[in-house]
Parts: sequence; C-alpha cells; structure tokens
Amino acid sequence: MPTISTGSPCPDFTLPDDSGENVTLSALAGRPFVLFFYPKDDTSGCTLEAIDFTRLKPDFDTLGVAVLGVSPDPVKKHGKFRDKHGLTVPLLADEEKSLLGAFGVWVEKSMYGKTYMGVERSTVLVDAEGKIVRLWPKVKVPDHADEVLAAARALVTP
Repeated sequence: MPTISTGSPCPDFTLPDDSGENVTLSALAGRPFVLFFYPKDDTSGCTLEAIDFTRLKPDFDTLGVAVLGVSPDPVKKHGKFRDKHGLTVPLLADEEKSLLGAFGVWVEKSMYGKTYMGVERSTVLVDAEGKIVRLWPKVKVPDHADEVLAAARALVTP
C-alpha cells in the first residue's frame, strides 16, 4: 500500500466527474485543492459530508481552493446523488480505484465479522504546487468540512 504523507506530491490523476467531464491534476495546477475520499453515494455519513462541503463551497471558492469528492461509484450514480441532494462540489468517479489506491485509502474493512474492500474516509489538502500539506485519515464527519476550511484558510492567508 503506497504511503502518502505531508510533503509528498499529489499522485497524477484523470477521473470523470459527476457530469462525465474529465478532471486532471494538471488542470488543478497553480491552485490549492481538497480531495475528500468517501465510501459510497447516498449513505448517511457520505451524504452529510458532501452536504457539509457543499455548504462551505462558497467559502472555499473565495479562497480559490477547489473541493472534489472521490468515491468508486460510477458517473451516473454520482449525478443522481448530486441532483438528489443539491450538491455543488464535483464528485469524481474512481471506478478503477487508481487514485484511491495511490492514496492508500482503498483498504480491507470489516463489519459484522465479514471483511471486504472499501474506502477509508479520508481527506487531503494539496497546495498550489501540488504538494500534500495536510492529511485527515479515518475522518469523522461532524465538523470535518469546517476543519478542512480552517486549514485551507491558513494555507492561503498565512
């Protein structure tokens, strides 16, 4: 499992968003951005997290910081999730788990005695040079988006 740490460059990626448009690392070059990795569209924790980031999107936009959600769900499911909850943060479909794997968040999990592969809810803040400046592993959803916004604010307004 790859080890990503603060100071590491963000792994390169090209993934479709909830409209089917490709989003690339190179297109984000020159501006800071947040990637929040979440397990599944339309589940309680994931919905709350996406709604929280949507609520704060105007604040991130003011700072010039892009916010992108990433899960292994397909584009079509992302589109339904976006429309159902009025989400305004782009949701990237990583069906091949390439970015999830690169960040080491596609992990073995267990529930009710059964093991399965899934996404460990995590968030990263990447600076304008493409370096990871903050990692939040094993995220707990309440107040998380606000904490990420505070870190983004500190990054762009030293």
